[in-house]
Amino acid sequence: MSEISQFTHTEHIDGPAYHPTPDRMLYAAVFNLERGTYADACADFLLDCPDCRPVDLIFANELDDGCIRSGGGNTTRVLAERLGMHAVFGLEFVELSAGAEEKGFHGNALLSRWPIVWSEVLRLPEAYNWYFDRQTRIGGRCAVFARLDLGDREIGAVSVHLENRTDGIGRREQMQAVLKHAARVFDGLPVIIGGDLNTNTFDGRDTDVIRLLADNPEICRSHLEEMTEREPLFEAARIAGYAWQPASAMTRRKPLPDGRTLELQLDWILYRGVQLADSRIASTRADDWTFTREGEALKRFSGQQLSDHNVVWAKLYI
Repeated sequence: MSEISQFTHTEHIDGPAYHPTPDRMLYAAVFNLERGTYADACADFLLDCPDCRPVDLIFANELDDGCIRSGGGNTTRVLAERLGMHAVFGLEFVELSAGAEEKGFHGNALLSRWPIVWSEVLRLPEAYNWYFDRQTRIGGRCAVFARLDLGDREIGAVSVHLENRTDGIGRREQMQAVLKHAARVFDGLPVIIGGDLNTNTFDGRDTDVIRLLADNPEICRSHLEEMTEREPLFEAARIAGYAWQPASAMTRRKPLPDGRTLELQLDWILYRGVQLADSRIASTRADDWTFTREGEALKRFSGQQLSDHNVVWAKLYI
């Protein structure tokens, strides 16, 4: 298992040949696409939703390549081609639950309007072994590192997905690995880290705590309000010189067995060497959309939500 868990696969997707002229602003978004089952509709959402426009850099989590559940396609490629962006995909897991899958690849991606001049995948310390889960997988959580060429400068970017089936200590250990690697490969560069950090303030395997929060809105609200104190990864990020977008905003609707949802804040943009000018949340619930256009996949979408995660958007001075 140890050798297999180190298996690394990356795919680079080249965007347009032109080189955008940089200004002093960068617009970033974090989007957990929940496997990318609705890739075309997600692309329309990113193009049309006023709460996540414009966007230059997308930190994308939970993307499939060759999985039956998402139609067998390459979600990263669909998004990159529809948005006209460069992209790099990093393999997180090989899914073993469905034997007829072409590849069964599942992972993280980084999409950029600027050329990606270097990238690599960092395997994170194991905090949960998914091979023994009902979703049988080989692999583990990873972060995709890239250097982006803005024409007159470079910046470092990291798309990361931390483990949900662990506690705050496990997530801190994974984040420390990301921060240490970023310090080495992005020495002296501005850095932006984005992704689903699974900051639920509890061990994701603890069903008793999940039930407690679901049944007690006041306690749940206090967890959101005290997020950065309850999750030790933020202290590690602060020590390393990073800041992040404001807390206390729901980004995840966790489905519960009884049909309810638990509201959590899991998705973040951390930054060093740049300044935050603005941030907001874009809802992926269909009932909240007023911007769909005739003829597009988003208009034809008949589900309740594109993902159980909202999109986090930020405007940054670079």
